[in-house]
Amino acid sequence: MNLLAIETSCDETAIAIMNFDKEQNLEKEIEFKVLSNHVLSQINIHREFGGVFPSLAKREHANNIVKIFIECLKEAGLFVEKEKEDWVEKVEGKKEEIKTLLERESEMFSELEKLFLSIEKPKIDAIAVTAGPGLAPALWVGINFAKALSIFWDIKVYATNHMEGHIVSSLVSPIAEKKYIIKNYQSPALALLISGGHTEIIYFEKLGNYKKVGKTLDDAVGEAFDKVARSLDLPYPGGPEISKLAAASRQNDLKIIPEFKLPRPMINSKDLNFSFSGLKTAVIYKIKKLEEAKTLEREEIKNLIALDFENSVTEILLKKIKDAIEEYNPKSLMIGGGVIANTHIRNSFTDFAIKEDIDLYIPEKFLTGDNAFMIGTVAILNIIKEIKDTHLNDIKADSNWSVENL
Repeated sequence: MNLLAIETSCDETAIAIMNFDKEQNLEKEIEFKVLSNHVLSQINIHREFGGVFPSLAKREHANNIVKIFIECLKEAGLFVEKEKEDWVEKVEGKKEEIKTLLERESEMFSELEKLFLSIEKPKIDAIAVTAGPGLAPALWVGINFAKALSIFWDIKVYATNHMEGHIVSSLVSPIAEKKYIIKNYQSPALALLISGGHTEIIYFEKLGNYKKVGKTLDDAVGEAFDKVARSLDLPYPGGPEISKLAAASRQNDLKIIPEFKLPRPMINSKDLNFSFSGLKTAVIYKIKKLEEAKTLEREEIKNLIALDFENSVTEILLKKIKDAIEEYNPKSLMIGGGVIANTHIRNSFTDFAIKEDIDLYIPEKFLTGDNAFMIGTVAILNIIKEIKDTHLNDIKADSNWSVENL
């Protein structure tokens, strides 16, 4: 069957179309094909604000989602033009229902109306759409788009949790061009989710049944990267910029002397929670102190801060996961989210897993950021499990939808 996946939780407009056999055995590796996979980033638009501006993200999603959908249909070979344009009499009511649904996205309705007039119903059997967590205005664009397609073409929709997408994406592995598997794993498992909006540790014995055992008390780790980058006058998004400076500093064998070392907040707390706000504040004071001392050039200060900030974050993440392993004795460790694209953190956890003798699952780098591919993998598993689709009236944007509440 063919699955359409939609992701608009933040500043990436993403659509994927996947093909799989729903009769597969969940005890074995699940195979699927990716017929098309497109991600349109809004980074350049939001860069001047130093972060994502929700109303602007919503506007860009609405302006681009139909165009991306058409590109995906064409790439997947599912775009078939009608011989003539017409709103068949029996769907006139659907047209009005969709127009009402998209009253706040009138441009999207106009684009969809043209599409419905001009193409045959594509061979899509189900739709997966991110319903949370994320920015509510952005989420609603994807949700309403999915509902419109469902109403007009009578396709089932599966509301999907964004963070569960990050968990399952860590299990995905390519086996051939456009062919992938979702690997089996030994249970129980821990998942470390590290992104711009989330830092949490999840314990589970089976996918779909999760317990949050650790979380950030303030800033998420990706958010801390961005805020520290801003204090260093580095462009948004800050994570890759800090990583570049830190990597160059290591290559140049830069050493952090004790008086310049940043704190490691909550690294020895007796729980599995995180706090990065204090680290961000410490960076600001450290920059000011170094600048007042006038012993280092601005670029040297940037290199020092970037290196020790990345070291600090990595040490905290490793220590919390080590504590979680001691408490929960998992057989598998999964790491998902945009921050695991960071090379130093990836390599550190790879070495850590070997030392701890635990199975480690980290997503391919193209799956670390927000994407529809990962949303589709969750829906594939749910369809194979024969989990019922979501009633359209029950699909709502939930900015704080926790994986514990699936």
